[in-house]
Amino acid sequence: MEDHTATGISARPAPALRAYVDSYVGFDLRALPAGVHCGPPGRALTAVISLSDPLEVAAGVDDGSPVDRFGGVAGGLMCRSVAIHHDGRQRGVQIALTPLGARAVYGMPAAELAHRLVPLDELLGALAVELVDRLRSARTWAARFAVLDALLLRAVRPVRRVRPEVAEAWRRLVAARGCVQVGAVAAELGWSRRYLTERFRGEVGLSPKTVARVLRFEHAHELAAARDPLPWGEVAAVAGYADQAHLVRDWSEFTGRSPTAWRRGEVLLGAGQPTAALPISSRPSDRPRGRSSA
Repeated sequence: MEDHTATGISARPAPALRAYVDSYVGFDLRALPAGVHCGPPGRALTAVISLSDPLEVAAGVDDGSPVDRFGGVAGGLMCRSVAIHHDGRQRGVQIALTPLGARAVYGMPAAELAHRLVPLDELLGALAVELVDRLRSARTWAARFAVLDALLLRAVRPVRRVRPEVAEAWRRLVAARGCVQVGAVAAELGWSRRYLTERFRGEVGLSPKTVARVLRFEHAHELAAARDPLPWGEVAAVAGYADQAHLVRDWSEFTGRSPTAWRRGEVLLGAGQPTAALPISSRPSDRPRGRSSA
């Protein structure tokens, strides 16, 4: 019988890409329990290219959303998890783009991709086909990451200047991991909260308040998916929630499951490897691992 294995290899993109691309992750999952993974929302616009069978993805978890098959898929910022159906085997690469990266790589503001999953070839055309072919021909992760650098540098186009106030609001939200008052940020930038919300949503597709909630949840998810996770009450406190009940409400909204049901249902959980952002996480689990219930 083949051993259960899950590897994740992360890399930074070439310096010329770093304003547009946060990271690359290569993943290789073998002989793991089949299931449905909640791909959580976060700060990145994610693109995933399969190096094996097509990805089977639905735009929501347990909500009747249809399952589509993608050789390569790009998503915008989301307010809910996507459902990745898997049979315990998957190989591929994930690209985490910044909101500015949507303009540079795809030629459109991030707002046009919000809440959407789009075949990668609809955005990159023939370049997407070449990207898939060259990634599958490469024999090492280093070679695959070099392919990503080369082709994404070809894809990058001049970016129309984004309002500096919007860029600064994004920077402050990310730096604070969502634990910041939007009204205070707007005042410091010299805008009303309403005006900032309109301009911000027009660029990234979500309001500043929603992005703050997503960032806080992203932090909590990282803590909960760690090799030795904190009790849920401590996760809530560290991530900036008012209390554990507040965490449970947001967790249920963003994943479609309570924290306990999420942990019980995830057959793959982070194991301290650089795989927290993977569409399918890294560690098999057949029982809840938390030390408190939620």
